[in-house]
Amino acid sequence: MAMAMEEEAYIPEEWSEAAATIASASASGGITAFICGPKNSGKSTFSRHLLQLLLPRHKRVAYLDSDVGQPEFTPPGCLSLTILDSEATDMKPQPERCFFFGDISSKRDPQIYLTYIFALYDHYSTTNSGVPLIVNTSGWVKGIGYDVLVDMLNHIAPSHVVNIRISAKSKNLPSGAFWSQDGDARAITLLEINSARQDSLNRSVLVHKKDSSHMRDLSIVTYFRQCFCGDMNMSSIKEIALALAAHSPYEVSVSAVNIKHLHCEVPKAEIFYSLNASIVGLAVNSEGSEHPPRCVGLGIVRGIDTWRRVLYIITPVPSNVLEEVDVLLQGFIQIPACLLQVQGCVSPYMASNVLPGI
Repeated sequence: MAMAMEEEAYIPEEWSEAAATIASASASGGITAFICGPKNSGKSTFSRHLLQLLLPRHKRVAYLDSDVGQPEFTPPGCLSLTILDSEATDMKPQPERCFFFGDISSKRDPQIYLTYIFALYDHYSTTNSGVPLIVNTSGWVKGIGYDVLVDMLNHIAPSHVVNIRISAKSKNLPSGAFWSQDGDARAITLLEINSARQDSLNRSVLVHKKDSSHMRDLSIVTYFRQCFCGDMNMSSIKEIALALAAHSPYEVSVSAVNIKHLHCEVPKAEIFYSLNASIVGLAVNSEGSEHPPRCVGLGIVRGIDTWRRVLYIITPVPSNVLEEVDVLLQGFIQIPACLLQVQGCVSPYMASNVLPGI
């Protein structure tokens, strides 16, 4: 797919020193690095830099991504725990555990968001204890976002907290152990560093400066590009869009899945119309109702046959994994406009494949 190449990120000396401090702590115990700060402060860039520093030393590093708007290893709307292996050749690692939140911000339902984050961390604690963990967070640090961040810190109890600060002081998190009632960081090492992007004249870690909405669309397009063999020659988004529109979908019987709408209620008579031409989370509820259903991937509802009660779904999820899916989760993650407009004004994903009657 043709898109601009990212320039190499600029890593300031204090960032390198902070990352080295975290990496050198391995001799005295486990590492859990919690990266926080306001929007556009460089949290993801610092997390990637730390990951590159830790992998050669530990061979395996866990990455808990709580930024549903711009996650590192999944499409938007997902929360995930990924285990990176220094010896793995797969450039697109699959999450070990993933949940579909269904929105690009935790504002829609902070409590469910925290439930998913806690479940991911608890899974890490029971299955990967001792493996260094990087927790990347979103830039919502005011109001309820601040409360969510404090709850995350108290539950995870990291060994290191990296608080990245920008030049607009009013947008920063408080200095010190802001998550502690008595202001005592105790055994936690607090590292407060400045963003590499202090003003528009300085060199920036966010050198590509792409619109976040555009980046989310690209992430979704890239995800569904996996429906096709890697050697297929598709050099533009338009070619991918045309290929997806012509791609044979899976048939999924409505009786085989539980359809759940996230963050809203949909009248029973409108369920099919709501699902059509939407992106859904494909989930497995194998652990019972007391645990959130784990997401195994995303799908586009290509069309619906309401007489046969069959959904037509396009997804890169392998058929053997898709057979386990028993929950469809619909949130507010939308099909990018660049995929909807491939045939002029008529979308190949809209009502042409929905038959009347419910």
